Amino acid sequence: MPATLRNRVVALLALADVRVGGDRPWDIQVDDEHFFSRVIAQGSLGLGESYMDGWWRCESLDGMLFRLLRAHVDERVHGWSALFDGLRAHLINLQSRKRAFTVGERHYDLGNDLYRAMLGSRLVYSCGYWRDRDGAPLHDLDAAQEAKLDLVCRKLGLLPGMRVLDIGCGWGEGLKFAAERYGVSGVGVTISREQAEYARELCAGLPVEILLQDYRDLGEGALGDSGSGEADPRFDRVFSLGMFEHVGVRNYAVYFDAARRCLKPDGLFLLHTIGGNQSVTHTDPWIGKYIFPNSMLPSAQQIAAAVEQRFVIEDWHNFSADYDLTLQAWRSNVERAWPELDARYDERFKRMWRFYLAGAMASFRSRHAQLWQLVLSPEGVPGGYVAPR
Repeated sequence: MPATLRNRVVALLALADVRVGGDRPWDIQVDDEHFFSRVIAQGSLGLGESYMDGWWRCESLDGMLFRLLRAHVDERVHGWSALFDGLRAHLINLQSRKRAFTVGERHYDLGNDLYRAMLGSRLVYSCGYWRDRDGAPLHDLDAAQEAKLDLVCRKLGLLPGMRVLDIGCGWGEGLKFAAERYGVSGVGVTISREQAEYARELCAGLPVEILLQDYRDLGEGALGDSGSGEADPRFDRVFSLGMFEHVGVRNYAVYFDAARRCLKPDGLFLLHTIGGNQSVTHTDPWIGKYIFPNSMLPSAQQIAAAVEQRFVIEDWHNFSADYDLTLQAWRSNVERAWPELDARYDERFKRMWRFYLAGAMASFRSRHAQLWQLVLSPEGVPGGYVAPR
């Protein structure tokens, strides 16, 4: 191993106050000297893959990654994989209709057993809201997820008899909550077969329909059955929780057009999404390869440009710090559950999942990633919109 490569990595880590062989929780222990050349050559992909391969260890993985992001070390090492991903995103639509079901097959269809263990009693795979209606802090994941679902319903002003669309409905918890607590009926769409089957069982007996469908088909002809004989098949309210990260900037106009087609003129649309501080066209190479293929985080500029002439932005709420708390709870849950889960989740998978959760914690803790809820209206709410918190 050339000493220059080792010294370069050591110097980069030092910028973040991370030491090789140190005794603090966020210091790393290197067990394979090839680690240094791999990181220089491949950047974040090499860092993540070498952790999966057991080439290095760290007691506080999220603490170490947080320090790297806070010191912007990630901006100093990109590697060939990042350059390739950037070129690929420029040349092709990574989130095309043909590719739409890839993330469902490779991530959301991993197994409901894994997600049941990690996400808590409510299978909600998006950020919880860690305060109650009065603003008091919460200390339990299930309560935080219930508070988030209630916040969504309150922001949309749901009333009995309304018809609601959930774009990217996951395992159905959002529609189930809205139907049971607020007396609405609804339709949910997902690109995951595992999620669709689970959601149908979860919502059995409720006025909820779950469709395995791409968002681009929304509003093209009949969508679900309103059950009321209404001439207008559009929805009173639309929400989308943690799905927009899979849409891709090339498709934002199509996405918002689809939501607009489905919404009545006096309706409201709530968009809940992770966001980034800079405009990009693709995700981190490691995340794209192992966790969320063909994904990318929107910037505020990209969202605003796509919304223009389609919706009025009534409210833009940022509660990013809550995602760090949510991820910590998910990690605690899944670490307790590993011994009981299927053997297909082998040691390399566990290391991959730990790196994923720790990296996400670090992104929100360093404020590199944001969590936004936007409330949009087609024509503007007469007299103005007052947002609940």
